[in-house]
Amino acid sequence: MNDKSKKILIIGGVVILVLMLVTVALLILTKKNGNTDDGGKTPNTGVLEYWGLWEPSSVMQPLIDEFEAMNPGVEIKYSQTTFSNYESRLFTRLEQSANSTEPAPDIFRIHNTWLPKYYKYLTPLPASIMSPSEYTTKFYPTAAEDFIGKDGNIYAIPWEIDGLVVFYNKQLLSAQGFQTPPKDWDSFLELAQALTKRDASGRITQAGVALGTSKNIKHAAEILSFLMIQEGMELINETKTAVSLNTPLGIKVFQTYTNLAMGDTAIWSSSLPTDLEMFFSGKLAMMIAPSWRAFDIIEASPTIEFDTAPLPQLKANEKDIYYSTYWGDAVSKTSGNPTLAWKFIKFLSEKEQQQKLYSNSSTIRAFGEPYSLVELNSSMLGKPYVSAIAEMAPNMRSWQIGEESFVKSILNQIVTDILETNKGIPEALRAAESEINEKLAVSNK
Repeated sequence: MNDKSKKILIIGGVVILVLMLVTVALLILTKKNGNTDDGGKTPNTGVLEYWGLWEPSSVMQPLIDEFEAMNPGVEIKYSQTTFSNYESRLFTRLEQSANSTEPAPDIFRIHNTWLPKYYKYLTPLPASIMSPSEYTTKFYPTAAEDFIGKDGNIYAIPWEIDGLVVFYNKQLLSAQGFQTPPKDWDSFLELAQALTKRDASGRITQAGVALGTSKNIKHAAEILSFLMIQEGMELINETKTAVSLNTPLGIKVFQTYTNLAMGDTAIWSSSLPTDLEMFFSGKLAMMIAPSWRAFDIIEASPTIEFDTAPLPQLKANEKDIYYSTYWGDAVSKTSGNPTLAWKFIKFLSEKEQQQKLYSNSSTIRAFGEPYSLVELNSSMLGKPYVSAIAEMAPNMRSWQIGEESFVKSILNQIVTDILETNKGIPEALRAAESEINEKLAVSNK
């Protein structure tokens, strides 16, 4: 072999060696900074903006630090946003982000009733992060009903589980010979009647339960939704664009409800302070609200001895039905790194993280977010305030409203119209149905 041939072989060998080294380097770099569960389309590094609600950084940051340590190159920017006007602010940001360069948070909370309005601005949960079968096994049935969209995709992972419970004043019930509220509606209302007291003029001075009105009952609309679902009403159609209220069952529900605040045997009155104020003052024996209202009661009236119990049931129903109202974490459609965002949400939903979050939250309030995981249900049983949630969670239901605030305001207005303007129930329901459907046809399309 002459010198020229040797030189060519040497140069060729060097080139091959350099190419091999470059290839190895690229593979290492890709493994370190690149591929995730979506087949390498989304990097495992980047910055994610996360909007929370009630948890301050002291609760969230330890979990964020843990995730970032497990995933070098990831930065989670957490913001505790205020609940006031949260829904309108969030929706506006998502809408602007979809149509302009205005940024939206990558991760944020949505209520379990919002999906029909929001799903067009959300990125669905990839099956590579969590399969549908795993989702329906890990979380309660209401999560699948609430967070699966019209297209069959999953759009949120439940942050917690919560719902309507019966708050009861232990001292007032004990005086009547009860340790906890009755479990069926007939007995429940009988006790409420026995606990209702009036002065010489007939004015209620102590109420058995806050039911029958809307202006002075904080969660009247949710209570009405629960009563309609419990009666077996199909409240909304498959496309989530039209409700059905003016039906025989709908008329029955609103008639039964408003009758509780009418006549000489009324157990509640529109002239009373709000249910919360009455409960704070020890003048209300029972109140229906989500479990988080316990924080308001403890802060306003720390000496009141109270607990929560499951909602009363209809004897005719073969299966118990309760009402869910809770939050989930979702991902923006315009997120630059949706797979990483879902990876973080899944991390937060896992057993160890849920337990840590509950523990962290319990240092700043009476209890943490009730666990969304089915496997942690038993750990809530027997605990003050959250035991009722654990009992009810497997049989909780809600409905995909979309325009939740709007629909709630209309449901409340129906009650006011019936009580204060003497409007007939079918007429009130017909007018409300028309107004709601006009709104949903636009917002939920």
